[in-house]
Amino acid sequence: MTQKPVMHSAHWGAFHAQQSGDQLTIEPFKGDPDPSPLLQNFRTALNHPARVSRPMVRRGWLEDGPGPDQRRGNDEYVAVSWEQAYELLTRELKRVGDTFGPEGIFGGSYGWSSAGRFHHAQSQVHRFLNTTLGGYVRSVNSYSSGSASVLLPHIVGDMNEIARRGVSWEEIAQHSEIVIAFGGLALKNSQVASGGLSEHTERSFIQQAAQRGTRFISVSPLKSDLPEEAKGEWLALRPGTDAAFILGVLSVLIDEKLTDEAFLSRYTVGWPEMVAYIRGEEDGTRRDAVWAAEICGVSATFIADFARQLSGKRVLVTVAHALQRSEHGEQPVWLGLVLAAALGQPGLPGGGYTYALGALGHYGKHHNLVSFPALPQGKNGIDRLIPVARISDMLLNPGKPFDYNGRRLTYPHIRLAYWAGGNPFHHHQDLARLRQAFCQLDTLIVHEIAWTASARHADIVLPATMTLEREDIGGAPTDRHLFAMQPVAQPHGEAKDDYTIFAELARRLGREEAFTEGRDTRGWLKHHYAQLQQKLATHQVEIPDFEQFWQQGVLELPQLKDGGRMMNAFRADPDAAPLPTPSGKIEIYSATIASFDYENCPGHPVWREPQQKPDADHPFWLIANQPATRLHSQLDFGDYSLSGKRDGREVCSLNLDDAASLGIQDGEIIELYNQRGHVLASARVTDTVMPGVVQLPTGAWYDPVDPTALRPLCRHGNPNVLTLDIGTSSLTQGCSGQITVVQVRKYTGELTPVQAFIPPQS
Repeated sequence: MTQKPVMHSAHWGAFHAQQSGDQLTIEPFKGDPDPSPLLQNFRTALNHPARVSRPMVRRGWLEDGPGPDQRRGNDEYVAVSWEQAYELLTRELKRVGDTFGPEGIFGGSYGWSSAGRFHHAQSQVHRFLNTTLGGYVRSVNSYSSGSASVLLPHIVGDMNEIARRGVSWEEIAQHSEIVIAFGGLALKNSQVASGGLSEHTERSFIQQAAQRGTRFISVSPLKSDLPEEAKGEWLALRPGTDAAFILGVLSVLIDEKLTDEAFLSRYTVGWPEMVAYIRGEEDGTRRDAVWAAEICGVSATFIADFARQLSGKRVLVTVAHALQRSEHGEQPVWLGLVLAAALGQPGLPGGGYTYALGALGHYGKHHNLVSFPALPQGKNGIDRLIPVARISDMLLNPGKPFDYNGRRLTYPHIRLAYWAGGNPFHHHQDLARLRQAFCQLDTLIVHEIAWTASARHADIVLPATMTLEREDIGGAPTDRHLFAMQPVAQPHGEAKDDYTIFAELARRLGREEAFTEGRDTRGWLKHHYAQLQQKLATHQVEIPDFEQFWQQGVLELPQLKDGGRMMNAFRADPDAAPLPTPSGKIEIYSATIASFDYENCPGHPVWREPQQKPDADHPFWLIANQPATRLHSQLDFGDYSLSGKRDGREVCSLNLDDAASLGIQDGEIIELYNQRGHVLASARVTDTVMPGVVQLPTGAWYDPVDPTALRPLCRHGNPNVLTLDIGTSSLTQGCSGQITVVQVRKYTGELTPVQAFIPPQS
């Protein structure tokens, strides 16, 4: 049966979809000038064998009851009816809630899930736990920007103001003379945005800027981190040494009197302390170009020439998510701001500092006049939290104290974790350790569309609808189109949407009205749309009623052109428009951070040696960056994601010279390993990766040959088997999974087929 095309939306674009049998025909939104190929991952996803079709319970949990269990990740599953599943869930939620209270429950659900604003899985879980069980232990920040989101408010302002409103692509195309992109401007990243992205315009603006004469410089170990349209320069530093490089550049600017002292005096605090550190007055170590060259792997002459070329130019400094996803990741983020300030650029059109430009399709865009309402999450009855990337630490070390942003906190003892719409076995590091952490729980509950590694470690797995199987509204604060996400297909098997599941559980726990407020899904969509109408009406803007919107499928919203608003106002009058920092200025030295007395993140930016560096046993840097063929690990079984693999395995890129020295040919299976585990991948031999570096993207579903192994072998290519699970610093406790060190060799062992998309035994 062939259905008529309907409008829908995803994090990587809006589209019309038409179902014919088990396949979909996808037609991108006509207003999108550069549609994302990720849309093709939907084509055969609806009824893929990896889908979860019935409620399933892990055999060990069903037979022995709740409790820590080493069989997680290596057990059979038993199919149950929805009635049985609801009974088991209600009983367990009541047991944990009555015995341990909200302090015993972790509301995980870190993940993107649906672009729809109502069926936002994280909001659904949190609303359920707040309204039904009185609250939960929460996580804060993100794996992507955990360091920057804590640091930036101390030194300049809220991350969203810096990243989303720091500078517009239009400004860059019109005004920027030099764009220094620490971590690059990879278009594979900016083609996605939470809530949806109807117009991919980054490529066009980069092209316009390059044609006008903008000089793009990508500072990255990967040439692919800058699109060809930029006609840019590739500066390959040793991974993780950007902070040392910037210190070397600053030393040249200081010595040759190329800094904007008037700007630094009026708009910043702490420049004298920074100069003293660079000159070695603090500890006797002079951080000049010669010092930096030895660390970064480029010459002192190059660093000096680089610094001189910035003087007198309209310079934009941007720092990618990638740099702060590594040990001491706060430092390059902070130093990027210092470099922009030393050049006197903040607040100038097309100049200054921005964070994460190109990391998401949100950034560099104009904002809507008003935002679409979010599902209210209710009030959490407790204030217990962890930084999101510290989940293994929490589960393995209940009661242990830890530092975070000036606070001394303790890890709670979690008995039950409730997850929907996320896959921690994608996001997290050191997967063998993560497995051990999940084995400490009494119960792990997961809503999932498919048998991800997280679902395979759960005690109760509930089949969830995917976005194509339900109705919603898609939109984002920086997207001028609002979309009616009309259902494309009926739910797979016995799948239900998260809201339906939670509403039934809330009913059984006597809290249905608190959770639903008497509304079904359509009722909530109409309610949120009416709120949008009211917000726009205060600006004398009228939009069609809900029924007309739903029928036409798309609505264009008014926008503001206010990129750089905070910094522009600050530059114009720092007394009338101070920054939201303790001093009201850019804080090159932060007295607040200094007062925390963290050796690994003092009061001004510094260079700190990482504990991970190549040595004789592990001579290669591994860059575990974002994939180009999927969003995180979503739909890894989709057509476009599979097209980027070779014989079903993820592809690892390594330099031509390194491959020759190892005797590795293009297309051969290689093994990457360190003390945490082993990973297999297909070798891509290339000159687009600097020598001494191998690159393996994240997102291949974890597929260990032996799930119980302390040093597992993933035959599919998940780099987080190898990455180190430590916080970036005591200040932010961010994720440090972007960079690690490994050994590489041609694989000579038994080669078994990838089984990541085959459901577990039941």
